[in-house]
Amino acid sequence: MDLESGADTPDGQQWKGYYKNLLLLAYQSIGVVYGDLATSPLYVYKSTFSGQLRHYQSEEVALGAFSLVFWTFNLIPLLKYVLIVLAADDNGEGGTFALYSLLCRHAKLSLLPHQQAADDEISMYYSMGRTRSSISSPLKRFLEKHKKLQTSLLLIVLFGVCMVLGDGILTTSLSVMSSVSGLQVPLDGLRNREVVIISCGILVGLFALQHRGTHRLAFLFAPIVLIWLLCIAVIGVYNTIYWNRRIYWALSPHYIIRFFKQTGKDGWIALGGVLLSITGTEAMFADLGHFTAASIRLAFISLIYPCLVLQYMGQAAFLSKNRSDDPPTFYDSIPEPVFWPVFVISTLAAIVGGQSVISATFSIVNQCLALGCFPRVKVVHTSRWIYGQIYIPEINWILMVLCLAVTISFHDTTLIGNAYCIACMIVMFITVGLMTLVMIFIWKINLVYALGFLFFFGSIEAAYLSSTLVKVPQGAWVPLIPSFIFMLIMYVWHYGTRRKYLYDLQNKVSMKWILSLGPSLGIVRIPGIGLIYTELVTGVPAIFSHFVTNVPAFHKVLVFVCVKSLPAPHVPEDERYLIGRIGPRNYHMYRCIVRYGYKDFIKDEENFEDQLVLSIAKFIEMEAQDMGSASSGSYTLSNEGRMAVIRTDDLSVNTILREEEDYTLGDEDSIRSIRSSRSEIVQRRQLVHEHESPGISHQHRVRFELSPANFIDPQVRDELNVLIAARNVGVTYIMGHSCVKARKHSSFVKKFIIDIAYAFLRKNCRGPAVALHIPHISLVEVGMIYYV
Repeated sequence: MDLESGADTPDGQQWKGYYKNLLLLAYQSIGVVYGDLATSPLYVYKSTFSGQLRHYQSEEVALGAFSLVFWTFNLIPLLKYVLIVLAADDNGEGGTFALYSLLCRHAKLSLLPHQQAADDEISMYYSMGRTRSSISSPLKRFLEKHKKLQTSLLLIVLFGVCMVLGDGILTTSLSVMSSVSGLQVPLDGLRNREVVIISCGILVGLFALQHRGTHRLAFLFAPIVLIWLLCIAVIGVYNTIYWNRRIYWALSPHYIIRFFKQTGKDGWIALGGVLLSITGTEAMFADLGHFTAASIRLAFISLIYPCLVLQYMGQAAFLSKNRSDDPPTFYDSIPEPVFWPVFVISTLAAIVGGQSVISATFSIVNQCLALGCFPRVKVVHTSRWIYGQIYIPEINWILMVLCLAVTISFHDTTLIGNAYCIACMIVMFITVGLMTLVMIFIWKINLVYALGFLFFFGSIEAAYLSSTLVKVPQGAWVPLIPSFIFMLIMYVWHYGTRRKYLYDLQNKVSMKWILSLGPSLGIVRIPGIGLIYTELVTGVPAIFSHFVTNVPAFHKVLVFVCVKSLPAPHVPEDERYLIGRIGPRNYHMYRCIVRYGYKDFIKDEENFEDQLVLSIAKFIEMEAQDMGSASSGSYTLSNEGRMAVIRTDDLSVNTILREEEDYTLGDEDSIRSIRSSRSEIVQRRQLVHEHESPGISHQHRVRFELSPANFIDPQVRDELNVLIAARNVGVTYIMGHSCVKARKHSSFVKKFIIDIAYAFLRKNCRGPAVALHIPHISLVEVGMIYYV
């Protein structure tokens, strides 16, 4: 066998597929992740020399400015993010909230209320969780002990997330206006008003494209950014050779010292402009869920880094030989014969520039939503095959309105740049702090090295942050206001949700009260299955007692369903369902906990009811056969009593047969034969609903039957018969329609948060029934007042 045949082996094919997918993702990341970073040459030197520094224009100052840009680019994007931060992914997910969820999985820092011991087992499926040490550091124990420190950590994380939202507001405005302002070079009569109008039109078009999804936009945007990078790299080389070949001397950090000696305080204030060279760096980490760490590293090292360094070098070479009283612009260094082609490409690249932060904003909002820190909004998954590629309409249009407001009100790229600097720097500063905790708690790095990381990068970013704080009166205040507003919204929602859960926990129905009612629960048990949605993972919610004391009937089979999110990106489908029993066997009451990760999405699964019935049937069989040992290969038991993880690949219950039936809406006889156990009124209402449903003319239904096998235990057979009969009658969804109010003796602040702010958010966000894809025709809502 020749050597080439080895490529046809399974291993060879697997490696071929890996590298092919790696190159494809790296290519796509160019347009989605690096659009903002790639367009930064449009405004870096203009913002740097916009203040008093423009009076220092000389060859030595130009070399110092380029040296600052070069070493900032090396230390922050290359060293900090590409080599270190990207290694702290949460099972392939990145961003500020991903770091927080990673910490919460390895330390008891989470404020999420309904966590269980069984949830810790899911963490073992992730690379970070496999090597966890039982040794707990003093700092970890200190943070786990103090609730106020955990709340403070959450507030810091939320503030960092909100500053990313501020980035999303400013990025597209800055990129587009910087590009369009290039028209003022050949067209002297073009005013700022016309530039603003053209920029607003481009912004509206960009946000209108977001519903197409990251996958489609990547193939559309990647060629634009690729051509742009190659173009500016060639121009950079040309300017270096034509204007000043000695510019490469500035690669030495010695020129940074000489720069500050000559410029002093004015040079320190100009650091805000230098900082713009690394704006968009946070998107590399925040967009990690859309791609992979290897693909993002490959694209940066092989293309982004060399092209941008060559361009900054060329601009500095031009500035060293061309002095002007006005701040220099990117288009000043463009040779006249290629001006219009470069302008067209730069405008297209600027449109792409906002995409990286927009997609990162969608990812971060989705994480906050799943972990109970953001009001419920609509999340559209734009790809069936790639996790994390989402589109959130409400956030998209809010960002568009705010971007238009910033563009119209400021109409100056320098002021927008000042605002952008402070938002970018605060996010990076928070990332350094969270990364230090990850190094100590998870990577188990020596405390000295972890503090060295904090001091080294923290001191660099603190210097940049101090420079941007001086510009707060000059427009840097813009991202602070919306960030504080978003943070208040997130914290109010998290606080109200947590207080509501604690009320449910404190007022849950005792098992003694349920047992005193008897198997009939003191009411009439009607045919069918009742799914009672609750946030409790243990006990029976107060809504149940509220219902039975007002309505003298309940379903024969009751299932208390809890849908919750875990501080993990994904929950394997075979670990998603946790089934248990409530009360004695003849009560026919069960509990089902459906667990999702913050990157998973709740599908509109038509077979949810069928999977639930099969899971309960499997649990009944396992319980009867006394298979509750943790050593069982088919399932594992949690530490929450008689709760068992039912794997989806183990739902082929031999004792239950499935029979599929199809029927047409016009054939009422066949429908009545299927729903013969329902009343005539319910049948008529169901028919009216199905006739009025658009696009539905054919229905599919699954009926269950018990196998005639004789080996089934009589008690198991009786319980399964009840379950199957109830399922064939139908399923009713029961949810609480709660009104949350503060207690009479609460403080004014608490009354304002609960009665006004939280109530307003609940009223104007998506309802839980819509978020959980519960069919409206089968929904029953029970009103109840929560005094928290």
